[in-house]
Amino acid sequence: MDVTRLFRRKKVAESALPEFDPFGRRRRLGPPKNRGRITLAIGLFVGIYGVIGGRLVMWGAAPYDVASAYGARDQIMAARPDLIDRNGEVLATDIRTASLFAEPRRIIDPDEASELLLSVLPDLDPKWLYSRLASKAGFAWLRRELTPGQQQAILDLGIPGIGFRTEKRRFYPGGSTAGFVTGHVNVDNQGTAGMEKYIDDQGYRALQNAGLAVGTDLEPVRLSIDLRVQHILRDELAAAMTRYKAIAVGGVVLDVNTGEVIAMTSLPDYDPNDSKQALDKDRMNRMSAGLYEMGSTFKTFTTAMALDSGKVKITDSFDASRPIRIGGFTISDFHGKKRVLSVPEVFIYSSNIGTAKEAEVVGVEGHQEFLTRMGLLTRLQTELPEVATPTQPKVWKQINSVTISFGHGVSTTPLQTAVAAATLMNGGKHIPPTFLPRTRAEADALATQVVDPKTSDQMRYLFRLNVADQRGSGKSAEVEGYKVGGKTGTANKVVNGRYSDTAKFNAFLAAFPMDDPRYIVLVVIDEPKREEGKPYATAGWNAAPTVGAVIRRSATLLGVRPDFGDEAKSLLVSY
Repeated sequence: MDVTRLFRRKKVAESALPEFDPFGRRRRLGPPKNRGRITLAIGLFVGIYGVIGGRLVMWGAAPYDVASAYGARDQIMAARPDLIDRNGEVLATDIRTASLFAEPRRIIDPDEASELLLSVLPDLDPKWLYSRLASKAGFAWLRRELTPGQQQAILDLGIPGIGFRTEKRRFYPGGSTAGFVTGHVNVDNQGTAGMEKYIDDQGYRALQNAGLAVGTDLEPVRLSIDLRVQHILRDELAAAMTRYKAIAVGGVVLDVNTGEVIAMTSLPDYDPNDSKQALDKDRMNRMSAGLYEMGSTFKTFTTAMALDSGKVKITDSFDASRPIRIGGFTISDFHGKKRVLSVPEVFIYSSNIGTAKEAEVVGVEGHQEFLTRMGLLTRLQTELPEVATPTQPKVWKQINSVTISFGHGVSTTPLQTAVAAATLMNGGKHIPPTFLPRTRAEADALATQVVDPKTSDQMRYLFRLNVADQRGSGKSAEVEGYKVGGKTGTANKVVNGRYSDTAKFNAFLAAFPMDDPRYIVLVVIDEPKREEGKPYATAGWNAAPTVGAVIRRSATLLGVRPDFGDEAKSLLVSY
């Protein structure tokens, strides 16, 4: 008998035995296989879930402020790109600042700590401060963006449980000079107005929220603004507001060939370094967010419409000898000549009667279509978020067309008016405005031909005539050597649902140099008062000279060389 075979069968039989022996006792089992792998798996499981559990306990036990502070840390330390003007001058940049926080659990005497902090920050609410310091929270913000002096004074107090956290703060070196264009950021370093908000909306906010903007060296964003011209515009507007005792003023300088906004502001304005000022309703951006009936500056578009339709020639005339009666209203002229007026005379005398008859020739539908084509009835498309939507009658009737022809019945933004005027000066191309640099080739690619070039030529002539001719309402805008042209506008404001006889909204819509226009300059003055020694408070006596002052100081900076040739006489005899 093979003893070896018997032994082998016996081992097989033992491996097949049940876990319990015949007497119910548990049989001893061998050690588990892959013990090391199992131990490692158990260790990892315990370790990972232990960390997760620990973090959940920590965040759950921590006060809300602490959790918020962890989440916001990357956001408040995020870098923003500098804003620079077209010549590289800094308009907005980041600076480091300190913010004050407390760890209330470590505050020994909240009452004493409150008194000490109020000695440095007296504007803090004592009750609010004490309640924060006396709470059981682990973290609490007390004041963001301290000055270096305040930080040092608090450090000198030596209060336990009080600390500082470094943050990024936006700084605008020019203060209010270009505040409506740059906009501002909130305390969390997020753009909430102007080009700051535009940058965030272009993807920067997503970068910031993802924590990818910390320690990043971002390229500066160059704007179309020329800080030198911006300063001149604001300076002259401030002088006009004081001189004419107006409640508000505004102005824009626009490149007619590229659509670039070179300067734009309105007063009262605000300092973006103190963004709370922007909440004041009087400190609004009147140039793109304000809606106004632009008065007789709209006669520019009515005349252009009549000429562009081909139904009116510049050599035609209209009978302005008697007022127009329509819909229960009487349409008359401010300085009526009471005779037949040629098209140039209708323009320079700013005849309501003659302009209404020009619109009548085109018709109601043609009138509405032309203003739409000029972009005056739809919301302007540009980078700046603060843009208002124009208003117009729901249904255009003949009376609407008549009043709109001389600037009543449609409200639009001054910036839109400037853009439409640029169309009439640059050969008839409508170019959307931009606050970013744009070449002429880029502008041409975006341009839409909406007016015949011949109409543009004729409007340039009329613009220049209204300033160069001593009969013109815009003669006080003349600047020797720069061939200024333009159109005045004096509109009665609507007060309590009726047109006021005393509250006026004045404007002067100008271009220069008129032999080859390069820039539009529009100035508006809200409720000016008559200057002492002057006969009226109309636009020719305040808005027009303000435009002249802006051009006189900024033309050379814009690269426009003066020409002292005697061209005015040749213009006047050419028609």
